[in-house]
Parts: sequence; structure tokens; C-alpha cells
Amino acid sequence: MIIVLAVLFAVSILTPVLYTWWGRRTFYVLAGVLGAAFLWTFRYLPEVIPAEQSARIGSPNAPPAEVISWIPQLGVELAFRMDALALVMSMLITGVGAAVMLYCARYFPPAERGAGPFAAQLFAFAASMLGLVLSDDLVMLFIFWELTTVLSFLLIGYSAHRIFARRSAIQALVVTTFGGLIMLVGLLWIGELAGSYRLSDILASSSELNGTAVDAAMVLILIGAVSKSALVPFHFWLPAAMAAPTPVSAYLHAAAMVKAGIYLVARFAPGFHDTAFWLPLVLGLGLLTMLIGAYRALRQTDIKLVLAYGTVSQLGFLIMVNGLGTEDAALAGIAMLLAHGLFKAALFMVVGIIDHKTGTRDLRVLSGIGAAQRPLLIVSIIAVASMAGLPPLFGFVAKEVVFESFYGYAEIHGLWGWLVLGGVVLASALTVAYSARFLWGAFATKRHPAEHPAAGAALPPTKFHGRPDAVFIAAPAVLAAATVVFAMTTQPLQYVIEPFASMFEPADPEVEPTYLALWHGLTPVLALSALTWAIGLGLFWLRGRDGRSLRAIPAALDAERNYRASIRSLDDFAAWVTSKTQRGSLGWYLFIIMAVATGVPAGVVAFTGHTVPGHIILAEGPMQLVLGVLIIAGGLGAVWAPKRFMAVLMVSLCGWGIAGQFALQGAPDLALTLLLVESIILVVFVLALRTLPAGIWTQNPTRFRLGRALLGAGFGLVIMIAAAIAMDRRVAEPVSVEYPWMSYDVGHGTNIVNVTLVDIRVWDTFGEITVLAAAATGVASLIFVKRRDVQRRQLHEVPTGSVGRVLSDKALSPRQAKEIQVARSFATVAREAWLVAGRTLAPEHRSIIFEVVTRLMFHAIILLSVYLLLAGHNTPGGGFAGGLLAGLAFVLRYLAGGRYELEAAIPFSAGALMGWGLAVACFTGLTPLIFGGQAFQSFVVDLQLPILGEHHLVSSVLFDVGVYLVVIGLIVDVLRSLGSEIDVRSEQEHRQDSTLGHSIHSQTSLGVAR
Repeated sequence: MIIVLAVLFAVSILTPVLYTWWGRRTFYVLAGVLGAAFLWTFRYLPEVIPAEQSARIGSPNAPPAEVISWIPQLGVELAFRMDALALVMSMLITGVGAAVMLYCARYFPPAERGAGPFAAQLFAFAASMLGLVLSDDLVMLFIFWELTTVLSFLLIGYSAHRIFARRSAIQALVVTTFGGLIMLVGLLWIGELAGSYRLSDILASSSELNGTAVDAAMVLILIGAVSKSALVPFHFWLPAAMAAPTPVSAYLHAAAMVKAGIYLVARFAPGFHDTAFWLPLVLGLGLLTMLIGAYRALRQTDIKLVLAYGTVSQLGFLIMVNGLGTEDAALAGIAMLLAHGLFKAALFMVVGIIDHKTGTRDLRVLSGIGAAQRPLLIVSIIAVASMAGLPPLFGFVAKEVVFESFYGYAEIHGLWGWLVLGGVVLASALTVAYSARFLWGAFATKRHPAEHPAAGAALPPTKFHGRPDAVFIAAPAVLAAATVVFAMTTQPLQYVIEPFASMFEPADPEVEPTYLALWHGLTPVLALSALTWAIGLGLFWLRGRDGRSLRAIPAALDAERNYRASIRSLDDFAAWVTSKTQRGSLGWYLFIIMAVATGVPAGVVAFTGHTVPGHIILAEGPMQLVLGVLIIAGGLGAVWAPKRFMAVLMVSLCGWGIAGQFALQGAPDLALTLLLVESIILVVFVLALRTLPAGIWTQNPTRFRLGRALLGAGFGLVIMIAAAIAMDRRVAEPVSVEYPWMSYDVGHGTNIVNVTLVDIRVWDTFGEITVLAAAATGVASLIFVKRRDVQRRQLHEVPTGSVGRVLSDKALSPRQAKEIQVARSFATVAREAWLVAGRTLAPEHRSIIFEVVTRLMFHAIILLSVYLLLAGHNTPGGGFAGGLLAGLAFVLRYLAGGRYELEAAIPFSAGALMGWGLAVACFTGLTPLIFGGQAFQSFVVDLQLPILGEHHLVSSVLFDVGVYLVVIGLIVDVLRSLGSEIDVRSEQEHRQDSTLGHSIHSQTSLGVAR
């Protein structure tokens, strides 16, 4: 099973490529693959159906299953199981899917560009649906469930240029996802109550599960089922989804997707049909859906919508019988599910052919097609008769056992049961009526209505553009023929379904269970069938040919209108919230974030009865007090600072003080990292401040300072209290207790912090460096208009001493030009070893002391960063600290020589540097898998070198190299974004202002001279 699913998904991935090669002939290949999968299901018949099977099975053999552990810590497994219900559903999914793929080979024109992705999505949907019915794990079931939701969204929105298609796709996605998320809560809840997420285990222990919690979990699961299967009040999304191409309607909305909810009800019914809310919901919503869907079908003028609302009605029918919870109902429900998939998929395909060949689906316009297209008419008559429950077709066979199930239920449950049976009979009569309306509307020769000038005259025959070829009509013909074959040979299907039906108790133990047959004799059930035919044909004759005579649904009861109104209300509320919170003020955003982060923990602490620990240590030494005072002073200074630069400096003072506290508490790694981070942040802030006003406050500073100071102090106090309470309430042993021996024995290092980062919790670190790379890309995208890391001018093209100059030589007065020339001659030298500031910066912007310091320290800092990188596994340091220190070295180069100095120091792309860092980290994680280990597993190599002596090499150091490269790339990217790019823009603005000023001055002087 797992291999088949993997093959199906692999084929769906390859489908777009195959379509570029073979065009729409690819659909023949996809039909063949699903046909092979259909034949594959037959190999399980001997295992699902015992060889010596009697008419009634008491205890079926254990069905075949495949299990692969996926997330053992959470009990999640790749568990698949082929029992009788899964076998029937698999046959339906693969068999009808193969017919739909065959149909697509003629439905799409040869030059259709979007057919390749469409084919891939439709085939992936078939694979997802197959995975759903085979899943024996609740988590896997939900994953496949949501895969079908996403793929149906893509398929419904295939005609993305049409607003109705986009709106319908979004509507289907919203409704089914809403139900799916509610269902997820129920699935997880019932899994926790049962102590297992294996569906088979849950059903086996269902007799031990009872109480309000189980009832509530079943209600949540049923909400997911009724939303997926378009029952009231979620029924409106299915008719709107008819904006999809006809193959989607034939497969998703007749045979596959909408059957997911039916399948879920059938799957849980053996164990939970007797819970408190099961039957009221299943029977109540099902009956209401039957009546509303059938009534709406009689009002439609689009033959595709007639089938769509008919599908809604019959989905209610299927939910009712599959959820009834008796042995007869289980047999009838699966038989009806198969019958519906066959005749409804065939009818949707017929509609597609008519739409393709005539260009319309309006039954008021269609006329005379039956006389001109006999094969299409014959296929439609068979499928419509099966839908109406007429003999000798499988729809009749299935409906007979359904009526018998409800008749037996009514005999036992009295008035309520008879009311349910009466509603089912009435809805079935409406089914006959809209079945006749469809056949008449699509194929009959009609006459002009009374209000037309030519009233009573026959409508002109609808022009059919070409006769449908054999391949086009073969798919619906095969499905229609299957309804005849199954009606004539019911015994094999009886044997397939009975192992599932035997899981239920009979409604009346003294009555023999029902069976599938074309003739049960002259019974009350046959009389009910005849009654439905008579009432249905009468309704059609009286009202069915003129849907306008039926009353419209009141606006208050129109589910689609209510849905749109709720969406509009939600949009209005979102707009109101946005207007109150999204003001374009960064200070306001931070205020909201901090207020929520303060209020929520404070509320939790206040209303949960926690008390602050009484034993609090203020400080362990005088130096901690000094640093604490320094941190508080930095915070107060940041609040009352009048200038942005002073505020940033005070914030950095707080960070350096906290780094000192870490150092005093015996955490040198944290202290070193925080010290380097604060230094880098200070430089970045200073670079960014060049584009901002010097002052902070544009409004009343006193009021804002006090409010923000109180909020900041409150946030710090609340978090401190919450942390103290959390540490005081610990009941389990801290996980960090295991870190020392794990670091030494598993990670092969003595620095616990670094080994934790690159080994024990390496996945966290890998995620963090990925976020760093993404953040750097985001910063660059906000700054650069063109590609980043592209040098604007080669170094040899830069005029000597020109960078930073505001006025050109022509704009200088003779005296200024002479002074600049003298300064330039003293500022430049003939040879420069590696610092290019002398050849690029304007003399007035150079700092000789800074250049000398840079020459002395740069290489030493780089070497020290490499030492921290390599030694960090056993001593303070590591890739993050080493990368930060190397980044500071490049910051020094930039501050000493400007943007050209930075380009000379690291002349390649910062993005490539981060990419290589991520690649190295990935290589470190994947390499152990090649040798049979686990991802990111460390291994150690001991070397005895002749001169260098013994060396202890750990593979996780290579991961640290990746971190090192990512951090350097991040810093260089920020320097080029907030440093070099802003430098260029500032120089351009100054140059334009100076040129404009010089021009105005020249014109003024010329005017005075004149």
C-alpha cells in the first residue's frame, strides 16, 4: 500500500513534464496507471473476504495492514489498512478516476496550456483520496484530508481568469478547511481518550469509551464530515464549485471528494453510532439536506446545477443510511455509495459533452439533442434511471435495501422512525422529479413558452458541433454499463461489503438481514419505491418543467447569502481592527506588542492563584549590584535621551551590562556572544540612524516618555515574576541535567553550550541560521532597488580621493581647488598594501588613526575569530561567536575606508556566502544518512600527526563552519544595505543639492553683472 501511494504521488509530480512531451495523450497514461491501481485492489480480495464465506459473517479475519513508525514520540505512524470499507472505496476512487482521466483526453483541446498542471493536480487528488481511505492513523487521515482540500481548491479555481471560479474555489476552501480544523480537534480528542491514534484500535475499544467527552469529540468529527460532504448548513459550496471543469465535477463532486465525509461517518459508525448526538445530527441534517437539495434541483435551469443540487440531496441520503448504525444500513449505505458514484459521474460527463459540443447548459435553450445523439441519450437514460431508482439498474437495487433499512428502523422506533421514513420517501420522490427534469431538459424537443411570440412552436434543434468520438463517450458509457452489470450480478458485491456490515448489530435480531438483489418479491419496500416513482413523475409533470413556479428560498434561510454576509462582517471587523492598530507608527506597534505581552502573563498570574517565591537573592556579589545599577541607568537613559544616537547608546549599555552578569554567573559563552551581538547592533543602529532625524520626539515627549517607561518597567517586572514562578513550580527534573554527560559522551565536547547548539539541539540552530539568511534577504530587499552585491564601479575607475566629495572640481573656486589638490597629494601614497581608503576617500573624510588601527587589528581579529570557531567545541566560542567577531573586523574595514574598502575586503556576494553556509550545514546533516546514521549525527575522528601530535576532530565542527559563514554573510549584507547603499544615496543627494545651489549662485552672479 505504501509503495503504491508513493508511486502515485511520484507520477503526479512527473505529470507536467510528461504533458510537455506527449500533450493530452498523457491522460491515457494516467488512466492506465489508475486502471492498474484498480486491478491492484483485487489482490486483497482473498484477504478481505475469507475463502469460506457464508451469507453472514460473524467475525471477519484481520485485514492486511502496513505500519512504518514516523514520529514515535507523538505516536504518529504511517499506518495503512485494507479492510472491506477501504477496499470498496479504493475500487471506486481508482476505477472512476481511470474513467475520468480517459474522458479528459478528449475534454481538453490539444493546445490547452493549463492541462498539464491540471492533470498533475487531479492525479495527486486521486492519490490523496486513496491515502485517506487507507489510513489507519488519525494524523495521517487528517493530512490526506487536507491534501484533498487544497487540491480541490486548485482544481475548482482552474479558470483563474474568471472571478466566479476564484470566488468558488476560495469558498470551498474556507468551508471545508473550517470543518477540517474542527474535525482535527475531535480526532485528537478521541485519540487521547482511547490512548491510541490507530483508528482500528479506537474502534476496537469503542465499547469502553463513553461519557460527555466522547459525545463532544464525535460532534466535532461529524462537523468535519458534513462540511466536506456539503450537508446543511454547508451545502452551498458544492453547487458553486460547478465553476470547475466537468472532469472535476465528475470526480471530486460525484465520486471522490464529497464521499470523504460519507466515508468518515461509515468508518466511525460501528463504534460510535450510539453516542448521544450521533443519530440526531446524522438523521436530522441528512434529511434536511435531502429535501433542500432536491427542491433546489427542481428550480435550476442549468443542467449541471440540476445534477449539483441533486448531489447535495443524495449526499444527505448517504449520510443518513451510513450513519444509521445497523447491519442492514451498512450494507445499503455502501451499495448506495457505489451506485451514486457510478451514475452521477456518468451524468456529469454527459453534461460536459453537451457543453463542449453546444456551448450551453441552459435547459430552456437545449432542444432536440436526444433525436440527434442517440448514443449519448442511451447512456443518459441508463444513468438517470439508476439515479431515480428504477429497475433493472444498480441504483434500484441499492435504494431497495436503503428503504428496507429505514423501514426496519421505523418498525422499532415508532413515530420518530416513521417520520424519518416518510421524509426519505418524499425526498426520493423529488429525486425522481429532478431526474426526469434533467433528462427532459437535456434531450427533449421543447416548445416556445407562452409569453413568446411563437408560443407553442417547437424550438429549433440545438446545433451539435461534431459528433463526440468513441473515446469521449466511452467513459460515461462504461460507468453506465457498470450500473447494469452490478444490478444483474449482486452476489460478488455482497461478499465484498458483508465483512464491513458484520461489524454492526442487526436492527432486529429475529429478522434475517437484508441482501442485495434485483428482486425481493412483492414487499412493502417495493410499494414505497413505486410510490416514489408515481409522486416524482407527478411532480415533474405538474411543476418540474417550469422551475419558476416553485417558490424561492427565503433570504434568511439562504445559506450562501448568510455565508457572504458573515464574510463581509468579518472583513469589516478586520478593517476596523486594522484602522485602530495599523497606524503606520512603529512606536504604536511596539506599544501594542508590549502591552499584550505584559497583560496576558499578568492576567494568568493574577487569576490562577500563583504566589511569588519568598526566597529571593538580590545579588551574590558587589559587582552584580554595580552592573545592575549600570543596566538600570542605561534603561532610564534610553527613556529620557533627547537624541536617537544617545538612546541607542544607552540600550547598548544595558546589553553590555547583561553580558557582564552572564560572565559573573559562569556563562562565558553567553557573555561573549551577547557582547559581540550588542556591538554589531550598535553599529547597525548608527548606520540606520543616518537617514532619520536626530531628535526622537515629534509630539509631547513628557507624556509619551512616562507611559512607555511604565510599560517597559511593567513588562520587565511581569516577565521576572513569571520566570520566578515557573522555576519555583518545577515538578520534573530539568532536561539540562542530562546535558553534561550527553555533551561529553554523545557530542564529544566539553563546552556544553556549543555542543548543545551544534549537536543536541542542532535542528533549532539550523532553523535559526535559516531565519538569519531570510532576515538578511529581507533587509536587502527593503534597501536595494536593483540586485544587491553588485559593485557600482570598479576600483580603478574611481577618481583618486573622490568618494565623499560633495562638489566637483569644476564647481570649486580656484582657491578651494588648489587647497584640495594639496591635501590630496599629501593624503595619497604610491603603493597601498591592502587598505584602499587612501585611493578612494576624499581627504577630508579620512582618519589616519582609524586606518592605522585597522591595519594593526584586522588580521588579528580574523585569526581570533577562526580560533573561536575551531576551539568552541571545548572552550568558549563557536561558529556564532566567531562569525560575529569576523563581522566586526569587516565593520572596522568599512568604518575606516568606506564602501570600496568593504568591497575590497570581501569581493564576493554576501548572499552566496550565506548560501554556502547553509549548504555546509545541510551537508553535515545529510552525510550521516549515507552511512546509515541519523540526520546531523556526530562522529569523532582521532588523529596522531607526526609533529602536531594528537588531534580530536568532531564532525559537528563542520556545522559550526556553516554557522560561521552565515553570520559573516549576514553582517556583510547588512553593512552593504545600511552602509554602502545609503552612502551612495546620500552622496547623490548632496551632489544634486550642491549642483543646484551652484547653478543658482551662477545665475544670480550673471544677473548682477548684467
